[in-house]
Amino acid sequence: MGIDYSQLRDPNAEYTMRDLSAETMGVTRERGQDRDVVITDVQTTMVDGNFPWTLVRIYTDAGIVGTGEAYWGAGAPELIERMSSFLEGENPLDIDRLTEHLFQKMSGEGSIGGVTVTAIAGIEVALHDLVGKILEVPAYQLLGGKYRDEVRVYCDCHTEDEADPVACADEAERVVEELGYDALKFDLDVPSGHEKDRANRHLRRPEIDHKASIVEAITERVGHRADVAFDCHWTFSADSAKRLANRLEEYNVWWLEDPVPPENHDVQREVTQSTTTPITVGENVYRTHGQRRLIEEQAVDIIAPDMPKVGGMRETRKIADLADLYYVPVAMHNVASPVATMGSVHVGAAISNALAVEFHSYELEWWGDLVEEDVIEDGYIEVPEQPGLGVTLDMDVVAEQMVDGEELFDEA
Repeated sequence: MGIDYSQLRDPNAEYTMRDLSAETMGVTRERGQDRDVVITDVQTTMVDGNFPWTLVRIYTDAGIVGTGEAYWGAGAPELIERMSSFLEGENPLDIDRLTEHLFQKMSGEGSIGGVTVTAIAGIEVALHDLVGKILEVPAYQLLGGKYRDEVRVYCDCHTEDEADPVACADEAERVVEELGYDALKFDLDVPSGHEKDRANRHLRRPEIDHKASIVEAITERVGHRADVAFDCHWTFSADSAKRLANRLEEYNVWWLEDPVPPENHDVQREVTQSTTTPITVGENVYRTHGQRRLIEEQAVDIIAPDMPKVGGMRETRKIADLADLYYVPVAMHNVASPVATMGSVHVGAAISNALAVEFHSYELEWWGDLVEEDVIEDGYIEVPEQPGLGVTLDMDVVAEQMVDGEELFDEA
């Protein structure tokens, strides 16, 4: 018999004020008009996609169920189970209070960053779906309304020989012509054959020349038909990143993503301000506090929060609002299933400075089958008008694609 994480002791509650529950806050007044709904259960199921996605379900006494998704990886299901008792008996309509309640209750267990934040984010996305269904409005309406009817998607592209410039250019052309995307991203942290030491983060001139040849081949092939970004996955030293970015200034680069490790904001600022190549950062920092210095110190040209990782839909909205004060656009990183992808789309509809949302699963044939609705069409996602997120899980596909040993959560 496994551990019941929901019943672990909460020693913080015994001697601190970190409790924003309805009972503690005195939020007990009846609301009427079918809005007196109570959370009865929270469940998860992990699906084995091109990433192990953690799907989240929140159940209520009204029979209405909300579905969300946490950023992929180990630990999130246990943390969500841990937090379920903090939500049971609560009215789900108080999304902001409940989310902050979880951050406060889990402060001693790491809710500043990492998987604890992503677990809370998965619950928060499910709350938006649930509340939208209760109030019979789409989730974007809960975020303030919409700026656009459809959100642009950029396709993260790969080839069998991702170090071959011609192969990359061929794939870029195929994705544009056959799949209909007008926004792409390719990896630049690929082997060049000139490496001397993988650990020191240093790029030699032949390595930079090789990366420039990939950029040149792709942008010359499709640059007049599509915007193209390039991802470095936090790989290079400060000097190498600056030399690479400067080398790419002559090409039509949409952005260069994560050229240096994410921990040192001072280095990030120096790299960004050393080049006219647009620099994008954000998927590996958490909540608005984590993104604040990037934006306020103008250490980033485009901010790239990952919605189900950074803290959820409202948290991403807060980041976007802060970025807008500095005229910085938002390109949401996204490696999720259709569930969190649609959550990002609702955020993209509701913020003025949205550029695009990433799609990282074009090679996974059944990605779209996970939900009953069609999601991406010709490189764009139409913003749903159905209540909540506007997607419905196909439970047969979920059951078929679960991680080995996982159990399916209850039907809605």
